[in-house]
Amino acid sequence: MIHPHTKLQFISAEKGYGVVATHFIPNGTITWVFAPLDQVFTPEKIMQLPAFFQKIVNTYSYRDNKGDYILCWDHSRFINHSFHSNCISTAYNFELAVRDIYPGEELTDDYGYLNATEPFECLPEPGTTRTKVMPDDLLNFHGQWDAQIKEAFTYFNQVAQPLGELVEEQYQEKVKQVAAGLKEPDSILNCYYQPSKIALAV
Repeated sequence: MIHPHTKLQFISAEKGYGVVATHFIPNGTITWVFAPLDQVFTPEKIMQLPAFFQKIVNTYSYRDNKGDYILCWDHSRFINHSFHSNCISTAYNFELAVRDIYPGEELTDDYGYLNATEPFECLPEPGTTRTKVMPDDLLNFHGQWDAQIKEAFTYFNQVAQPLGELVEEQYQEKVKQVAAGLKEPDSILNCYYQPSKIALAV
C-alpha cells in the first residue's frame, strides 16, 4: 500500500504516469508496505493466464525473493524507475524514503532491486554510468543500498509513519529494534531471487 500523501500523475511521454508526493515525506518514512489486497501470482499461475494478462502482470508487478510476482492493488504499481531512487525496498516487505521527498516530487524505485526478469534499457540519468537494469543488480549493488537503508532507519522513530501499523507482524519486533539502533538492518540482499527461466508473454 502506497503512502497516503501521494497521487497518480502524468509525468512525460517517455515515462507515462508516475506517483508524486502531495505533501512533504521525510527521510525514514515508510512509503510503501505489502498489503493483503496485493495480488500474488506464482509463475505457474501466470502461465495459465491469457497472453494479454501476462503482459499486464509483467509490466506492473515486481518479484519477491520466492520468485512470485506481486501486483499491487493501488497506484504504487505506477512507481517509475530511477538509478537515483528516493525509495528503497527493505528485507521487511516495505520501502523507506532514503531522502526527503517534497510536494510534487516523483517517488522512484531502482528496478534493480525488484528482481527484473531480463535486462532493459533505461532513460539516461546524470551522475551514473548505469544504463540498464540487470537481473543480478541486487548482487552487485546491495552494499550501496544497505548503507542508504541503514541511514534512513536512523530517522524512522523521528517521523510520522502512517503505514507503520500495516507492517507485517513477523517483522514488527525486528523493525522496532533496528529503528532503536539495537540491531543492524537485515540486508536488502534478502530480497534477491535467482531469475526464473519461465518466460512471460510480451
